[in-house]
Amino acid sequence: MTNLYVDLNVLQTVPSSNINRDDTGAPKTAFYGGVTRARVSSQSWKKAVRDRFSKENVATGKRTKKAATLLADELKTLDPSLDDDVAMGKVGDIFKAASIKLNKENETGALLFVSEGQLRKLAQYALDNEELDKKDVKKVLKGDQSLDLALFGRMVADNPELNVDASAQVAHAVSTHEVIPEYDYFTAVDDAQADDTTGAAMLGTIDYNSATLYRYANVNMNELVYNLNSEDAIHGAADFIKDFVLSMPTGKQNTFANKTLPSYVMVTIRTDTPVNLVSAFENPVHSDGGYVEPSIKRLDDEYDRTKSFVEEPLANFILGKPDSQIGDSVANLSELLDKVTETLSKVVPDENTND
Repeated sequence: MTNLYVDLNVLQTVPSSNINRDDTGAPKTAFYGGVTRARVSSQSWKKAVRDRFSKENVATGKRTKKAATLLADELKTLDPSLDDDVAMGKVGDIFKAASIKLNKENETGALLFVSEGQLRKLAQYALDNEELDKKDVKKVLKGDQSLDLALFGRMVADNPELNVDASAQVAHAVSTHEVIPEYDYFTAVDDAQADDTTGAAMLGTIDYNSATLYRYANVNMNELVYNLNSEDAIHGAADFIKDFVLSMPTGKQNTFANKTLPSYVMVTIRTDTPVNLVSAFENPVHSDGGYVEPSIKRLDDEYDRTKSFVEEPLANFILGKPDSQIGDSVANLSELLDKVTETLSKVVPDENTND
């Protein structure tokens, strides 16, 4: 089967903010190209994407230690005559057949990623069968994947046979330029204190920075088809692109109101290898008139440079630069998603390789 990848490159400027904190409460950073950059972890942005999926009724799963409780609830929904003890007994049998250990609180030792479809089918299987077959249980736990599970994968330490290979890779976002940490010193007055009382009831500092971020992700379409099916994979890729573009982690959102939209989006469909274009910014951008425009030029130049190493892509779509010379310009996000869907529909094999 021919390789098929979707590269997603985004430039987005974020004002004073602290959207992803380290253990000290400061914005995360990375040292790259000899200078300190703003950084937003891939885990943080994937969580933001999953949150948008949920708000838009895209199928999502749950990463939880309480999968056994969720399965017991599903059992009692399907068969209201079951009491708690009987339902949990069946749950214990299911998890034993799946070789997943439960502790005394009926929790898994690590977070387990399960979809609603998997829980529903496991419950129905447990009700329909007195004797549980390990192969059948495994098949249920590998099928009916939600989009976030199919994209981001699952690791099950107790039983690696239940692992799901991620079809998407998400890079840590980094600023295209050097950042200098800043601090906001604040005080708060007690509203109920006497009028003649002086001094603050509270004081402190909040760390923040501002940055033009380079964000990158890719989707292995063949792996996504394997995890889902052809039709759902095509629509799922479009959903991922949309919600990756529009999402943002919510750290200190109420304090800074920093929700912005991207300035530039490039989506490339390739048949050889995914290409992260972060090398465009290894030499940090220097500017006294904003970072967006020089960052766009750097990214376009890097895309041109990499063409001598990789095959000509099937398509390259640009949002945010109407006069682009490196791809097909689109007017808005809806047109971008339509063109990506149209292109993928022509090249994604019409089969479900998960059967």
